[in-house]
Amino acid sequence: MDIVLDVFDTFLFDRLYATALPRPLTAVASHKVIKDTSATFSSRRELPTAIQSLNQFWNLPPSQYAVLSAWPRDSIWRQTLSLYLVTWLFGFVVYFICASLSYLFIFDHATFTHPKYLKNQVALEIKQALQALPIMAVFTVPFFVCEVQGYAKLYDAPADAPFWLYNILQFPLFICFTDFFIYWIHRGLHHPRVYKTLHKPHHKWIMPTPYASHAFHPLDGFAQSVPYHVFPFVFPLNKIAYVVLFAFINIWTVFIHDGEYVANSSIINGAACHTMHHLYFNYNYGQFTTIWDRFGGSYRKPNEELFKRESKMSKREWERQCKEMETVQKEVEGDDDRDYGDEARRLQKKVM
Repeated sequence: MDIVLDVFDTFLFDRLYATALPRPLTAVASHKVIKDTSATFSSRRELPTAIQSLNQFWNLPPSQYAVLSAWPRDSIWRQTLSLYLVTWLFGFVVYFICASLSYLFIFDHATFTHPKYLKNQVALEIKQALQALPIMAVFTVPFFVCEVQGYAKLYDAPADAPFWLYNILQFPLFICFTDFFIYWIHRGLHHPRVYKTLHKPHHKWIMPTPYASHAFHPLDGFAQSVPYHVFPFVFPLNKIAYVVLFAFINIWTVFIHDGEYVANSSIINGAACHTMHHLYFNYNYGQFTTIWDRFGGSYRKPNEELFKRESKMSKREWERQCKEMETVQKEVEGDDDRDYGDEARRLQKKVM
């Protein structure tokens, strides 16, 4: 995240902190701008100076405001606040752009007539996501701060990789690592002792729209993101690749909630597989693939009817879905909570 922070420092935060926390003029006058911004930031012993770029690859020149704040760039408190704002903003922007594009151009709006689609559901999904994102950012920032402080195994240029081929291998390695751990975390969230508190808020959306992609309980959303943040502390990862993968994860999360069942793959955990999870609860916990669901005995092949529009939107298919879903729901939640949409309907009254 030092690349992202470097960009925000140069074009926004230097000026913002200089305005909010100005440095005494005597200190500014005596400060010499360091022109060498090529230091590699690979360990804590090589912390950059207050105005240097944080990485070798990007190497942006210092802005004119770089030395004007009482909080220099290498202040851990400034980095923490900056990274929190960036994480929150990044999550908000990616969520709204990707979910809105998917909603407008991919999502099948005929889903609105499905009996398990809730009234005002889009507004409810957005509300839940907006409440979750700033809290999820609080839990995420410590990982980013540790990365910027040099504790992770992030590297700048392709030449810094353990071996050249690793620049390619890091991508499937990241997918395999995160897919394995997210499967078990997600499956654990369905344990009766934690399900109703943490994971049920996301399962209000029986027929989700793209806006449900980030509509989690904050601890639920964070728990499923932990493998992404742990990976660069275990394996080397290129800094640019890290930013690209971070964006890809958010986009993928939208795609598996878009209701457009294109991929009928036995390996890829696409929207159809994830729809099986929302409908029938105890299947398809994986994030990217179905591999671990197959090993764990929790894989369910998507209904063939989902891949033909005439049957996907048929009353007969919907009735079958509802009947089975309600049976599974009773097994998952018991007789005390028969209507899985009760909580969402209470929220609807606040929106209307």
